[in-house]
Amino acid sequence: MSNPTLRTRFAPSPTGYLHIGGARTALFNWLLARRLGGKFILRIEDTDQQRNIPEAEAKLMQDMRWLGIDWDEGPDVSGPHGPYRQSERLDAYRAAADKLIDAGLAYFAFDTAEELDALRKQAAAEKKAFKYARPNPLPSRADADRARAAGKPVVIRLAVPHVEMVVHDEILGDVTFAAGEVEDFVIFKSDGFPTYHFAVVLDDDHMQITHVLRAQEHLMNTPKHIFIQRALGFRTPQYAHLPLVFNMDGSKMSKRDKAKDIAAGRLPREIDVHDFRVSGYLPEAIVNFIALVGWSPGQDREKMTRDEMTQLFTLDRINKTSGRFDRDKLLAMNTDYIAAATPARLLSGFRDYAAATNSPLAALDDAKLAAALAACKGFRTFKDIDTKVGPLFAADESITFNPDAVAKTLAKNNGQGYATLEKLTPVLESVATWTAENLDAAIKNYCEQNAAKMGDVAQPLRVALTGNTISPSIGETLTLLGRDATLRRVRRCRETRS
Repeated sequence: MSNPTLRTRFAPSPTGYLHIGGARTALFNWLLARRLGGKFILRIEDTDQQRNIPEAEAKLMQDMRWLGIDWDEGPDVSGPHGPYRQSERLDAYRAAADKLIDAGLAYFAFDTAEELDALRKQAAAEKKAFKYARPNPLPSRADADRARAAGKPVVIRLAVPHVEMVVHDEILGDVTFAAGEVEDFVIFKSDGFPTYHFAVVLDDDHMQITHVLRAQEHLMNTPKHIFIQRALGFRTPQYAHLPLVFNMDGSKMSKRDKAKDIAAGRLPREIDVHDFRVSGYLPEAIVNFIALVGWSPGQDREKMTRDEMTQLFTLDRINKTSGRFDRDKLLAMNTDYIAAATPARLLSGFRDYAAATNSPLAALDDAKLAAALAACKGFRTFKDIDTKVGPLFAADESITFNPDAVAKTLAKNNGQGYATLEKLTPVLESVATWTAENLDAAIKNYCEQNAAKMGDVAQPLRVALTGNTISPSIGETLTLLGRDATLRRVRRCRETRS
């Protein structure tokens, strides 16, 4: 089925990296457009001058491209319905606002913040819900000019009709808002910029958006948008409000979670797409996982290719209730993707991770890096590679010895680990061809001759070579490090014995 007139969009604000919930919204819009042969548009909503962050637009685009979500029209892709940044469309917003003013469908208002606050307090004292009272007669342009000259903030409010509003939602069904529930709200701010509500309606119409898929938290905004559409004579697109993304404890998955974790002395949780990238996840695993947060492909399917997701995606399979973001399940899925990946895919995936994190392993040539990846078979994220083999490629003098590892592995039982390193040194020196097989055989032979367990030998070696007790199998560890560096580090460790 192909529907070239179907047009979806993703419209983030440039306030930082892409939130994982926003990524899911972008993905669902992308999947619908791709499945039905339509167009997917990227629009940047940058009219909130106080929240915009320089370079954030580039970060958002980078995150989306990393996930494999491309767009047919956008700020960096030519299209017939641009410009695709709101800040470049201010003249269109002003012209539309003037049209509504002239038609008596919107009006100037110049209440100060103090005056509005007093009205709210009065309503609260009377145990009434605050609702802005429309002036009669409506202020004229001359009234607005005098207010500006007096230093008052001049805004434009929509004159909302006193009628019931029924929002038809493709996921939730019909949602009714009673007459009078929506007050006369601001569509143009005193700083000369449109509000989100006004700009989004004009943009969607100008860009011929037919389907708006966005989070359920926007459902309360939709009556406002339809009132603006009716005032301007615009058609109403099809709305589908997506279930929110919650943590497993039922709390909303928010960027503030990271600040809370830091304040509590915990390792910050991944919240943004970039967080998962630098934690070493594969983008295909992230996409597969977030597709399942609030959507079901049916038949208990979980692991899917991008093409399979596209073929299976329909709005009627999106849940009405909030989705839970199960990090343990995501980690398990990423582990499965890594296990199934080709060596070439792992190599390119690690290169991407290394570039994003300035990993010291980025300097390795492909052959050495491929060997390191193979030695860490069974790893869960690319960060595990840095942990497991990173010390093997660091400078000798940068290796610090973990006090707990030294106490439990080297110093315990009157320095048994140090004694093992001393006895093992000539064994290692005698290995003529430095391969994992030869080294494993030499260490096994040492264990048999000295009635020692492999762990009693391998662990002291790991501490000597890496400063800790984590590395690949001991034969592969020694091979990756190389003969000279191995002997040098064993000698250095023995010399630290007090």
